[in-house]
Amino acid sequence: MRTVINSIKNNAILYISGLLAVISCFFVVPDSGYVSYINFKVLAILFCLMLIVAALVRIGTFDVLTGMLLKRISSHRGISLLLTMLSFFLAMFLTNDVTLVTLVPFAIMVLTPFGRKKEMMYTLIIMTVAANLGSMLTPIGNPQNLYLYERYQIPLPDFIMLMLPYSALSLVIVTVLVFLLIRDGSGSSKPSDQELSVIPKFRCIVYAALFILNVLTVAGYVHFLISLGVTAVLILILDIRSFLKVDYKLLLTFVFFFILIGNIGRIDAITGALAGLVTKYPVPASVLSSQIISNVPAAMLLSAFTENGKALVIGTNLGGLGTIIASMASLITYRFHSAIPKEHKSGSFLLAFTVINIVTLALLFGLFMIMGRS
Repeated sequence: MRTVINSIKNNAILYISGLLAVISCFFVVPDSGYVSYINFKVLAILFCLMLIVAALVRIGTFDVLTGMLLKRISSHRGISLLLTMLSFFLAMFLTNDVTLVTLVPFAIMVLTPFGRKKEMMYTLIIMTVAANLGSMLTPIGNPQNLYLYERYQIPLPDFIMLMLPYSALSLVIVTVLVFLLIRDGSGSSKPSDQELSVIPKFRCIVYAALFILNVLTVAGYVHFLISLGVTAVLILILDIRSFLKVDYKLLLTFVFFFILIGNIGRIDAITGALAGLVTKYPVPASVLSSQIISNVPAAMLLSAFTENGKALVIGTNLGGLGTIIASMASLITYRFHSAIPKEHKSGSFLLAFTVINIVTLALLFGLFMIMGRS
């Protein structure tokens, strides 16, 4: 029983989306139209990207690259700034959750010897903010971007230019946060003392080529079934265990929301009520709904009621800030921080996280208001 309860707690969005999808089936009887609900291209691309990144992580690619960059840095602030920049820029290509899964454990390992509990907590929070904000610049930065990019067929240059002002301000904000919250100083152990493993070059080259293939698929130059087949077969040959690291729960959550959204779109009473609200206030509606159900489900749900895809892109990306569940990637950092022994961590993580996120959200929403009036 306890195992079931823990599973529900750890995968709340999955169970809620599944329950809602089942409930919606009582209002719209399952028929052949259900097949059209599922966006197989989004699922295929998301699966391929997660599989490639899992394979890269398994050969130690990001640990080695991060270790090389940290090798000559010994100050706490310098390390925090570098980890923040890595989180910001890697998230553009690896997604925010994969970036945090990769970097947060490494950051804890590197920063613990400094004995500065509050600074380590602030570093982890800023890294999380940086990953959530860095990921918003590209269609492959996070799941909701990929979904909205495909759903509304937004040209790649338009997508990047849409989010570029917010990304530029975000980079300034996270940099300032490091200098405001992280005191400088050296620790008792330097990251340069750690041995770096050797990356298998052939596999790294193959995985990089597969990543480029899938980026071309996102851009519309390669059919998704081709990239899916090539990616799956090559990684099956080179490292079958990478398949175990794919977040299948996220893929299933997408399927549940596809069904829910498809059914909602066939219920006139609901679509009429929500369409008016989302049409009139798409960005605020996206931000607020993200605080409650997180930004990925918010993007999928609200897309059923408006054709203003660009507003949803802005709103759900900004909406990833705020509460701890606004972006499910934030829970990754929270779980890693919770696992740190008490003698090595500060106890005010949630409060500090919420305050920093709300302030950052207010600044970025202010930019939206200014740009909206210009």
